[in-house]
Amino acid sequence: MAGSNEINVNESKVFVLILLWGSLKSSVSFHIPFLGLEFLSRIFEVSGEKQSLFGGMKFETKVVPLNTWILISNFKLAYNMLRRPDGTFNRDLAEFLERKVPPNAIPVDGVFSFDVVDSSTSLLNRIYRPSPETEANSQFGIDDLQKPLSTTEIVPVIIFFHGGSFTHSSANSAIYDTFCRRLVSICKAVVVSVNYRRSPENRYPSAYDDGWAALKWVHSRPWLHSGKDSKAYVYLAGDSSGGNIAHHVAHRAAESGVEVLGNILLHPMFGGQERTESEKKLDGKYFVTIQDRDWYWRAYLPEGEDRDHPACNPFGPRGVSLEGLSFPKSLVVVAGLDLVQDWQLAYVEGLKNAGQEVKLLFLKQATIGFYFLPNNDHFYYLMEEINSFVNPNC
Repeated sequence: MAGSNEINVNESKVFVLILLWGSLKSSVSFHIPFLGLEFLSRIFEVSGEKQSLFGGMKFETKVVPLNTWILISNFKLAYNMLRRPDGTFNRDLAEFLERKVPPNAIPVDGVFSFDVVDSSTSLLNRIYRPSPETEANSQFGIDDLQKPLSTTEIVPVIIFFHGGSFTHSSANSAIYDTFCRRLVSICKAVVVSVNYRRSPENRYPSAYDDGWAALKWVHSRPWLHSGKDSKAYVYLAGDSSGGNIAHHVAHRAAESGVEVLGNILLHPMFGGQERTESEKKLDGKYFVTIQDRDWYWRAYLPEGEDRDHPACNPFGPRGVSLEGLSFPKSLVVVAGLDLVQDWQLAYVEGLKNAGQEVKLLFLKQATIGFYFLPNNDHFYYLMEEINSFVNPNC
Protein backbone atom coordinates (compact mmCIF):
# COMPACT_ATOMS: atom_id res chain seq x y z
CA MET A 1 0.00 0.00 0.00
CA ALA A 2 1.34 3.43 -0.92
CA GLY A 3 2.06 5.41 2.21
CA SER A 4 2.59 9.13 2.36
CA ASN A 5 6.35 8.75 2.06
CA GLU A 6 6.66 5.91 -0.45
CA ILE A 7 8.19 6.42 -3.88
CA ASN A 8 5.95 5.39 -6.74
CA VAL A 9 8.62 4.51 -9.32
CA ASN A 10 11.51 2.09 -9.35
CA GLU A 11 14.03 3.10 -6.64
CA SER A 12 17.06 2.84 -8.89
CA LYS A 13 15.48 5.23 -11.39
CA VAL A 14 14.63 7.66 -8.61
CA PHE A 15 18.22 7.50 -7.40
CA VAL A 16 19.48 8.44 -10.86
CA LEU A 17 17.02 11.34 -11.00
CA ILE A 18 18.08 12.57 -7.55
CA LEU A 19 21.71 12.65 -8.65
CA LEU A 20 20.80 14.62 -11.76
CA TRP A 21 18.51 16.93 -9.82
CA GLY A 22 21.26 17.61 -7.32
CA SER A 23 23.30 19.23 -10.05
CA LEU A 24 20.33 21.49 -10.83
CA LYS A 25 19.83 22.47 -7.18
CA SER A 26 23.39 23.76 -6.98
CA SER A 27 23.15 25.89 -10.13
CA VAL A 28 23.39 29.64 -9.63
CA SER A 29 20.56 32.10 -10.37
CA PHE A 30 18.70 29.51 -12.42
CA HIS A 31 21.00 29.79 -15.42
CA ILE A 32 20.87 26.02 -15.52
CA PRO A 33 23.43 24.09 -17.57
CA PHE A 34 21.83 22.10 -20.34
CA LEU A 35 20.40 18.78 -19.25
CA GLY A 36 19.17 16.75 -22.22
CA LEU A 37 15.62 15.68 -21.45
CA GLU A 38 15.64 13.24 -24.34
CA PHE A 39 18.58 11.58 -22.60
CA LEU A 40 16.64 11.55 -19.34
CA SER A 41 13.65 10.05 -21.07
CA ARG A 42 15.82 7.14 -22.20
CA ILE A 43 16.90 6.57 -18.60
CA PHE A 44 13.26 6.03 -17.69
CA GLU A 45 12.47 3.85 -20.72
CA VAL A 46 10.91 0.50 -19.85
CA SER A 47 10.16 -2.24 -22.41
CA GLY A 48 10.29 0.26 -25.25
CA GLU A 49 7.85 2.68 -23.60
CA LYS A 50 8.80 5.80 -21.70
CA GLN A 51 7.82 6.05 -18.07
CA SER A 52 4.98 8.43 -17.30
CA LEU A 53 7.29 10.83 -15.47
CA PHE A 54 7.08 13.14 -18.47
CA GLY A 55 3.29 12.86 -18.57
CA GLY A 56 3.09 12.84 -22.35
CA MET A 57 4.80 16.23 -22.52
CA LYS A 58 5.74 17.27 -26.03
CA PHE A 59 9.02 19.15 -25.88
CA GLU A 60 8.52 22.53 -27.57
CA THR A 61 11.45 24.98 -27.73
CA LYS A 62 10.58 27.07 -30.78
CA VAL A 63 8.86 29.86 -28.84
CA VAL A 64 10.36 29.28 -25.38
CA PRO A 65 13.86 30.52 -24.44
CA LEU A 66 16.05 27.47 -23.95
CA ASN A 67 16.96 28.10 -20.32
CA THR A 68 13.30 28.71 -19.44
CA TRP A 69 12.35 25.52 -21.25
CA ILE A 70 14.98 23.55 -19.34
CA LEU A 71 13.99 25.09 -16.00
CA ILE A 72 10.26 24.39 -16.28
CA SER A 73 10.76 21.00 -17.93
CA ASN A 74 12.81 19.86 -14.97
CA PHE A 75 10.13 21.08 -12.58
CA LYS A 76 7.65 19.10 -14.65
CA LEU A 77 9.82 16.00 -14.40
CA ALA A 78 9.98 16.22 -10.60
CA TYR A 79 6.31 17.08 -10.21
CA ASN A 80 5.25 14.01 -12.16
CA MET A 81 7.39 11.84 -9.93
CA LEU A 82 6.02 13.32 -6.69
CA ARG A 83 2.31 12.95 -7.45
CA ARG A 84 0.69 9.56 -6.91
CA PRO A 85 -2.42 8.20 -8.66
CA ASP A 86 -4.11 7.63 -5.29
CA GLY A 87 -3.98 11.37 -4.57
CA THR A 88 -1.12 11.26 -2.07
CA PHE A 89 2.07 13.25 -2.48
CA ASN A 90 5.68 12.50 -1.58
CA ARG A 91 6.35 15.56 0.55
CA ASP A 92 9.66 14.33 1.96
CA LEU A 93 11.16 13.82 -1.49
CA ALA A 94 9.68 17.13 -2.67
CA GLU A 95 11.44 18.96 0.16
CA PHE A 96 14.70 17.21 -0.68
CA LEU A 97 14.55 18.02 -4.39
CA GLU A 98 13.58 21.66 -4.06
CA ARG A 99 16.29 24.29 -3.91
CA LYS A 100 15.62 26.68 -1.03
CA VAL A 101 17.46 29.75 0.17
CA PRO A 102 17.65 31.51 3.55
CA PRO A 103 16.76 35.17 4.05
CA ASN A 104 19.65 37.60 3.75
CA ALA A 105 20.45 40.31 6.28
CA ILE A 106 23.20 41.59 3.98
CA PRO A 107 21.55 43.11 0.89
CA VAL A 108 21.75 41.33 -2.44
CA ASP A 109 21.15 43.59 -5.43
CA GLY A 110 19.79 46.25 -3.11
CA VAL A 111 17.30 44.01 -1.29
CA PHE A 112 17.47 42.46 2.19
CA SER A 113 15.04 40.00 3.72
CA PHE A 114 13.88 38.42 6.98
CA ASP A 115 11.55 35.61 7.95
CA VAL A 116 8.86 36.63 10.43
CA VAL A 117 6.41 34.30 12.15
CA ASP A 118 2.96 35.57 13.10
CA SER A 119 2.74 34.38 16.71
CA SER A 120 -1.07 34.21 16.60
CA THR A 121 -1.18 31.79 13.64
CA SER A 122 2.39 30.38 13.39
CA LEU A 123 2.31 31.50 9.74
CA LEU A 124 5.72 32.35 8.30
CA ASN A 125 6.12 35.37 6.03
CA ARG A 126 9.32 36.34 4.26
CA ILE A 127 9.69 40.12 4.14
CA TYR A 128 11.75 41.82 1.42
CA ARG A 129 12.73 45.47 1.70
CA PRO A 130 14.88 47.74 -0.43
CA SER A 131 18.08 48.72 1.34
CA PRO A 132 19.20 52.37 1.44
CA GLU A 133 21.73 53.01 -1.32
CA THR A 134 24.17 54.40 1.21
CA GLU A 135 24.09 51.13 3.18
CA ALA A 136 24.26 48.64 0.33
CA ASN A 137 26.89 46.46 2.01
CA SER A 138 25.66 46.74 5.59
CA GLN A 139 24.18 43.91 7.59
CA PHE A 140 20.64 44.62 8.71
CA GLY A 141 18.95 43.42 11.88
CA ILE A 142 15.34 42.97 12.90
CA ASP A 143 15.21 46.61 14.06
CA ASP A 144 16.11 47.70 10.52
CA LEU A 145 13.43 45.47 9.06
CA GLN A 146 10.81 47.11 11.24
CA LYS A 147 11.81 50.71 10.62
CA PRO A 148 8.92 52.83 9.31
CA LEU A 149 8.84 52.88 5.53
CA SER A 150 8.25 56.58 4.87
CA THR A 151 6.20 59.39 6.37
CA THR A 152 6.07 61.29 3.08
CA GLU A 153 6.22 58.87 0.16
CA ILE A 154 3.83 55.99 -0.53
CA VAL A 155 5.56 52.60 -0.47
CA PRO A 156 3.47 49.75 -1.93
CA VAL A 157 3.29 46.53 0.07
CA ILE A 158 2.82 43.53 -2.21
CA ILE A 159 1.57 40.39 -0.48
CA PHE A 160 2.76 37.58 -2.73
CA PHE A 161 1.40 34.04 -2.95
CA HIS A 162 3.72 31.62 -4.72
CA GLY A 163 2.51 29.21 -7.36
CA GLY A 164 2.82 25.45 -7.45
CA SER A 165 -0.80 24.37 -7.93
CA PHE A 166 -1.46 24.58 -4.16
CA THR A 167 0.99 21.68 -3.68
CA HIS A 168 4.55 22.68 -4.63
CA SER A 169 7.04 25.41 -3.68
CA SER A 170 7.19 27.68 -0.65
CA ALA A 171 8.13 31.20 0.38
CA ASN A 172 11.79 30.18 0.62
CA SER A 173 11.94 28.43 -2.76
CA ALA A 174 14.91 29.88 -4.62
CA ILE A 175 12.90 30.61 -7.74
CA TYR A 176 10.31 32.66 -5.83
CA ASP A 177 12.91 34.34 -3.66
CA THR A 178 14.53 35.62 -6.84
CA PHE A 179 11.20 36.76 -8.28
CA CYS A 180 10.24 38.65 -5.11
CA ARG A 181 13.59 40.42 -5.09
CA ARG A 182 12.97 41.59 -8.62
CA LEU A 183 9.57 42.96 -7.61
CA VAL A 184 11.21 44.95 -4.82
CA SER A 185 13.96 46.30 -7.07
CA ILE A 186 11.67 47.29 -9.94
CA CYS A 187 8.63 48.53 -8.00
CA LYS A 188 10.46 50.08 -5.02
CA ALA A 189 8.04 48.14 -2.89
CA VAL A 190 8.04 45.88 0.15
CA VAL A 191 7.11 42.28 -0.63
CA VAL A 192 5.58 39.92 1.93
CA SER A 193 5.82 36.36 0.61
CA VAL A 194 3.38 34.03 2.36
CA ASN A 195 4.33 30.48 3.29
CA TYR A 196 0.76 29.17 3.11
CA ARG A 197 -0.18 25.57 3.90
CA ARG A 198 -0.20 23.23 0.91
CA SER A 199 -2.37 20.41 -0.36
CA PRO A 200 -3.09 17.54 -0.28
CA GLU A 201 -2.20 17.63 3.44
CA ASN A 202 -4.15 20.88 3.82
CA ARG A 203 -7.19 21.20 1.59
CA TYR A 204 -9.56 24.09 0.90
CA PRO A 205 -9.82 26.60 2.50
CA SER A 206 -6.44 26.40 4.30
CA ALA A 207 -4.50 28.45 1.73
CA TYR A 208 -7.21 31.14 1.71
CA ASP A 209 -7.26 31.26 5.50
CA ASP A 210 -3.49 31.74 5.55
CA GLY A 211 -3.71 34.47 2.92
CA TRP A 212 -6.40 36.22 4.95
CA ALA A 213 -4.26 35.98 8.09
CA ALA A 214 -1.30 37.47 6.21
CA LEU A 215 -3.41 40.39 4.97
CA LYS A 216 -4.63 41.21 8.47
CA TRP A 217 -1.08 40.87 9.81
CA VAL A 218 0.26 43.35 7.25
CA HIS A 219 -2.42 45.91 8.10
CA SER A 220 -1.60 45.51 11.81
CA ARG A 221 2.13 46.30 11.42
CA PRO A 222 2.74 50.05 11.84
CA TRP A 223 6.16 49.71 10.20
CA LEU A 224 4.47 48.62 6.95
CA HIS A 225 2.50 51.87 6.83
CA SER A 226 3.64 54.79 4.70
CA GLY A 227 2.59 58.13 3.26
CA LYS A 228 1.16 61.19 4.94
CA ASP A 229 -1.93 59.28 6.06
CA SER A 230 0.22 56.48 7.52
CA LYS A 231 -1.56 53.38 6.26
CA ALA A 232 -0.61 50.16 4.46
CA TYR A 233 -0.92 50.44 0.67
CA VAL A 234 -1.58 46.77 0.04
CA TYR A 235 -1.63 44.84 -3.21
CA LEU A 236 -2.15 41.10 -3.56
CA ALA A 237 -0.21 39.14 -6.16
CA GLY A 238 0.42 35.55 -7.14
CA ASP A 239 1.04 33.18 -9.99
CA SER A 240 -0.88 29.99 -10.79
CA SER A 241 -2.48 28.85 -7.51
CA GLY A 242 -1.12 32.03 -5.94
CA GLY A 243 -3.24 34.08 -8.33
CA ASN A 244 -6.26 32.02 -7.32
CA ILE A 245 -5.49 32.68 -3.64
CA ALA A 246 -5.12 36.41 -4.30
CA HIS A 247 -8.62 36.54 -5.81
CA HIS A 248 -10.28 34.70 -2.93
CA VAL A 249 -8.45 36.70 -0.25
CA ALA A 250 -9.43 39.92 -2.01
CA HIS A 251 -13.04 38.72 -2.13
CA ARG A 252 -12.99 38.04 1.61
CA ALA A 253 -11.40 41.44 2.20
CA ALA A 254 -14.07 43.21 0.14
CA GLU A 255 -16.82 41.51 2.11
CA SER A 256 -15.12 42.43 5.40
CA GLY A 257 -14.21 46.02 4.56
CA VAL A 258 -10.44 45.43 4.68
CA GLU A 259 -8.67 47.58 2.11
CA VAL A 260 -6.78 46.02 -0.79
CA LEU A 261 -5.79 48.42 -3.57
CA GLY A 262 -5.21 45.92 -6.33
CA ASN A 263 -4.77 42.32 -7.44
CA ILE A 264 -2.01 41.06 -9.74
CA LEU A 265 -2.85 37.61 -11.10
CA LEU A 266 -0.21 35.84 -13.22
CA HIS A 267 -1.84 33.06 -15.26
CA PRO A 268 -4.14 32.34 -12.29
CA MET A 269 -5.23 28.76 -11.70
CA PHE A 270 -8.95 28.58 -12.42
CA GLY A 271 -11.00 25.85 -14.04
CA GLY A 272 -14.35 24.15 -14.33
CA GLN A 273 -16.07 20.92 -15.27
CA GLU A 274 -16.36 21.81 -18.94
CA ARG A 275 -13.38 21.08 -21.20
CA THR A 276 -12.57 24.27 -23.08
CA GLU A 277 -11.02 24.69 -26.51
CA SER A 278 -7.69 25.84 -25.10
CA GLU A 279 -7.52 22.81 -22.82
CA LYS A 280 -8.10 20.47 -25.74
CA LYS A 281 -5.74 22.33 -28.07
CA LEU A 282 -2.82 22.82 -25.68
CA ASP A 283 -3.07 19.65 -23.59
CA GLY A 284 0.51 18.51 -22.97
CA LYS A 285 2.12 20.89 -25.46
CA TYR A 286 3.67 23.45 -23.13
CA PHE A 287 4.56 21.75 -19.86
CA VAL A 288 1.03 21.16 -18.52
CA THR A 289 -1.61 18.50 -19.17
CA ILE A 290 -5.30 18.31 -18.34
CA GLN A 291 -4.47 15.28 -16.22
CA ASP A 292 -2.06 17.42 -14.17
CA ARG A 293 -4.69 20.09 -13.53
CA ASP A 294 -7.30 17.54 -12.52
CA TRP A 295 -4.94 15.90 -10.01
CA TYR A 296 -4.22 19.21 -8.27
CA TRP A 297 -7.88 20.16 -8.05
CA ARG A 298 -8.75 16.78 -6.55
CA ALA A 299 -5.93 17.33 -4.04
CA TYR A 300 -7.12 20.80 -3.01
CA LEU A 301 -10.91 20.89 -3.25
CA PRO A 302 -13.08 19.36 -0.51
CA GLU A 303 -13.42 15.63 -1.04
CA GLY A 304 -16.28 14.81 -3.37
CA GLU A 305 -16.42 18.29 -4.93
CA ASP A 306 -16.04 18.86 -8.66
CA ARG A 307 -14.28 21.64 -10.57
CA ASP A 308 -17.35 23.88 -10.56
CA HIS A 309 -16.70 24.51 -6.87
CA PRO A 310 -16.33 28.31 -6.41
CA ALA A 311 -12.68 27.88 -5.38
CA CYS A 312 -11.93 26.61 -8.87
CA ASN A 313 -14.65 28.34 -10.89
CA PRO A 314 -15.42 31.62 -9.06
CA PHE A 315 -17.92 32.85 -11.67
CA GLY A 316 -19.34 29.42 -12.49
CA PRO A 317 -22.77 27.96 -11.70
CA ARG A 318 -22.08 28.04 -7.94
CA GLY A 319 -19.97 31.18 -7.91
CA VAL A 320 -20.68 34.34 -5.94
CA SER A 321 -21.21 37.61 -7.79
CA LEU A 322 -18.92 40.54 -7.05
CA GLU A 323 -21.52 43.02 -8.22
CA GLY A 324 -21.84 45.90 -5.79
CA LEU A 325 -18.72 44.91 -3.83
CA SER A 326 -15.80 47.30 -3.42
CA PHE A 327 -13.46 44.78 -5.07
CA PRO A 328 -9.92 45.96 -5.89
CA LYS A 329 -8.80 46.72 -9.40
CA SER A 330 -7.15 43.76 -11.12
CA LEU A 331 -4.25 43.16 -13.48
CA VAL A 332 -4.72 39.71 -15.03
CA VAL A 333 -1.87 38.25 -17.06
CA VAL A 334 -2.75 35.44 -19.45
CA ALA A 335 -0.13 33.39 -21.29
CA GLY A 336 -1.33 32.46 -24.76
CA LEU A 337 0.30 29.03 -24.50
CA ASP A 338 -1.28 28.13 -21.15
CA LEU A 339 -3.93 25.47 -21.59
CA VAL A 340 -6.27 27.01 -18.97
CA GLN A 341 -6.29 30.43 -20.64
CA ASP A 342 -9.99 30.11 -21.51
CA TRP A 343 -10.80 29.95 -17.80
CA GLN A 344 -8.58 32.97 -17.14
CA LEU A 345 -10.29 34.93 -19.90
CA ALA A 346 -13.68 33.89 -18.49
CA TYR A 347 -12.51 35.24 -15.13
CA VAL A 348 -11.72 38.61 -16.72
CA GLU A 349 -15.20 38.66 -18.27
CA GLY A 350 -16.69 37.78 -14.88
CA LEU A 351 -15.00 40.81 -13.34
CA LYS A 352 -16.24 43.06 -16.13
CA ASN A 353 -19.78 41.72 -15.88
CA ALA A 354 -19.75 42.52 -12.16
CA GLY A 355 -18.72 46.10 -12.90
CA GLN A 356 -15.19 45.66 -11.56
CA GLU A 357 -12.07 47.36 -12.93
CA VAL A 358 -9.72 44.95 -14.71
CA LYS A 359 -6.84 45.19 -17.15
CA LEU A 360 -5.96 42.16 -19.24
CA LEU A 361 -2.44 41.46 -20.45
CA PHE A 362 -2.75 38.71 -23.05
CA LEU A 363 0.70 37.58 -24.14
CA LYS A 364 0.09 35.39 -27.16
CA GLN A 365 3.46 33.65 -27.35
CA ALA A 366 4.12 33.33 -23.60
CA THR A 367 4.14 30.10 -21.62
CA ILE A 368 3.67 29.54 -17.91
CA GLY A 369 6.67 30.71 -15.91
CA PHE A 370 7.92 33.18 -18.54
CA TYR A 371 8.57 35.69 -15.72
CA PHE A 372 11.06 33.51 -13.84
CA LEU A 373 14.00 34.54 -16.01
CA PRO A 374 14.72 37.97 -17.57
CA ASN A 375 15.40 36.40 -20.97
CA ASN A 376 12.38 37.51 -22.98
CA ASP A 377 10.47 40.66 -23.92
CA HIS A 378 7.39 39.44 -22.05
CA PHE A 379 9.32 39.56 -18.77
CA TYR A 380 10.24 43.24 -19.15
CA TYR A 381 6.78 44.20 -20.38
CA LEU A 382 5.19 42.48 -17.39
CA MET A 383 7.50 44.14 -14.87
CA GLU A 384 6.80 47.55 -16.39
CA GLU A 385 3.06 46.91 -16.12
CA ILE A 386 3.30 45.74 -12.50
CA ASN A 387 5.36 48.80 -11.60
CA SER A 388 2.77 51.09 -13.18
CA PHE A 389 -0.03 49.20 -11.45
CA VAL A 390 1.35 49.58 -7.92
CA ASN A 391 2.82 53.04 -8.49
CA PRO A 392 0.03 54.71 -10.49
CA ASN A 393 1.17 58.25 -9.74
CA CYS A 394 4.81 57.79 -10.73
